[in-house]
Amino acid sequence: MNNASGASATRAPFIEQALAPIIRFSHVEASGGIVLIACTVIALVWANSPFAPSYAALWATHVTLGFGDFVLSKTLLHWINDGLMAVFFFTVGLEIKREILVGELNSPSQAVLPVAAAVGGMAVPAAIYAAVNHGLPSLSGWGVPMATDIAFALGILSLLGNRVPASLKVFLAAVAIVDDIGAVLVIAVFYSGDISLFSLLLGGGMLLAMLAANAMGVRHPAVYTILGVVLWLAFLKSGVHATIAGVLAAMTIPARTRIPAGAFAARARRLLGCFERAGDEGQPLLANKAQIAALEEIELACRKAGAPLSRIEHALHPFVAYAVMPVFALANAGVAFGGEIGGILGEPVAVGIVLGLVIGKLTGIFGVCLAMFTLGWARLAPGVRLRHYAGVACLAGIGFTMSIFIAGLAFGDQSTLNAKAKLAVLAASTASGVIGFIVLRLAGDGADGGECLQEPVDPETSCPGVPGPCGGSPSS
Repeated sequence: MNNASGASATRAPFIEQALAPIIRFSHVEASGGIVLIACTVIALVWANSPFAPSYAALWATHVTLGFGDFVLSKTLLHWINDGLMAVFFFTVGLEIKREILVGELNSPSQAVLPVAAAVGGMAVPAAIYAAVNHGLPSLSGWGVPMATDIAFALGILSLLGNRVPASLKVFLAAVAIVDDIGAVLVIAVFYSGDISLFSLLLGGGMLLAMLAANAMGVRHPAVYTILGVVLWLAFLKSGVHATIAGVLAAMTIPARTRIPAGAFAARARRLLGCFERAGDEGQPLLANKAQIAALEEIELACRKAGAPLSRIEHALHPFVAYAVMPVFALANAGVAFGGEIGGILGEPVAVGIVLGLVIGKLTGIFGVCLAMFTLGWARLAPGVRLRHYAGVACLAGIGFTMSIFIAGLAFGDQSTLNAKAKLAVLAASTASGVIGFIVLRLAGDGADGGECLQEPVDPETSCPGVPGPCGGSPSS
């Protein structure tokens, strides 16, 4: 037993050292964006290589699921865009609900600036696109330049580190959340097909059942998963885009805790005392029934003290960042250039998207911020200058995954327009990201910025989730 425990002890540090780079990589906010970029590059190279036919054939492969008389058969591309993206929109819905309950959208005084800025950042790009494409078949794509890719925008912002005030990151996140709400409404109202009343009523029944489960205190994820899958299937057949089911399902996830913080702290202290008193240095934990019982009670208390909403959101985030979005990019970003990139970007659909994302987002968001500061309806956050807001407005022009997704809905089977729109989104998102990064890099630190001169936080003694002296998390 001693030899085994000694060998285990020597192996543990080696395993931790081997996994340390992967763990650190997963903690970096920009890492999800790096994976996304890699998949986008792979898709573009693949679609413009001699193996291009295999790229198209892969996503056109039909995948059939079901049993008995109930069979659902769709192409792999549709399973990704209607199925996996529903998980993405479910995560977006959880973020929206959290922001409304306890975040920047919790009170009118906090929400007024990001909400107004987001509305400006959606209206101006849509107007620019509509003006360029007026009277053309491509006019239906007016919703494409309205979207902001929150993951990419925050990822680039994180690359600037402490040069960017923390309040600016909060502002961008709030703007992107409101932008997501706008995108969901646009998809639901303008990019849905013929409505099936029966399927819609079935979906409504599932939504009411999920709300009832929340009201009755049901917290087990399995209940919401089963009802949510039926809700998604109903919306898939209803004519309303299936991803909307993800957002609606997220709104039903419980956000309350079963025991208050004080009661949890007292119970945890008592159980930790039990765990310590039951300890025996000569006995392994696996054989100590008293310690195992204490650990199980602590785990149960943790589940009761935590909200299912935050727990599910935390669990899904890595899956969405490192699986759902990269797979979506791999399946949708493969645009065949055909040697005519310049000509494609000169088409009205591309011009409208590029101008909408690069110029429209900057004009809409920064213009609203400037007007509200001038009129005294909002105040500059501590440490933030006007040029910081200009940089963030540029980053909001990164439409990428959301814009590509809306382009697919707007143009459907019109492959030529869809391909032109995707290429324009990629070009505009790249330009917006580079311009935004440069503007914020040159903006300098805020009034309370500057290099961090305080001692670094000790991860052994610090509390998880509590910001360090420079605004960063000690665990990052």
